[in-house]
Amino acid sequence: MPTLIKLFSMQEVSLHNSNHDCWVVIDGKVYDVTTYLDEHPGGDDVILAATGKDATDDFEDAGHSNDARELMKSFCIGELDTPSSPVIPELEISHKKQETDVAQKLLNLTKQHWAVPVAMVGISVVAGFLYIMRKK
Repeated sequence: MPTLIKLFSMQEVSLHNSNHDCWVVIDGKVYDVTTYLDEHPGGDDVILAATGKDATDDFEDAGHSNDARELMKSFCIGELDTPSSPVIPELEISHKKQETDVAQKLLNLTKQHWAVPVAMVGISVVAGFLYIMRKK
């Protein structure tokens, strides 16, 4: 039969931040280490500095032994409740007017590249004039 795991929010964990009520989060698990404060080899001030918040980095940086990791299991009271779905970033809505009229697009294109049609007309006129002059 599966075991039920109590979930705690980070806000709830942060309320337990004193030497009379001391919770820490390590690797997403919530530990009530109030009764362990006096027994901690590094002193209670080390734990109190990390109480009520995520202490994963502090715990890993201290280089705890396998025995310490085993002992931690007895203080676990639940897990940190994280959102199950990833946060979806808000989309930016563009208010830029999109041109849908083909004639307007063509007109804008010819305004930008007017030299090509003018050159084609000029070459056609010269070629036509030369053709007529040779025929005579």
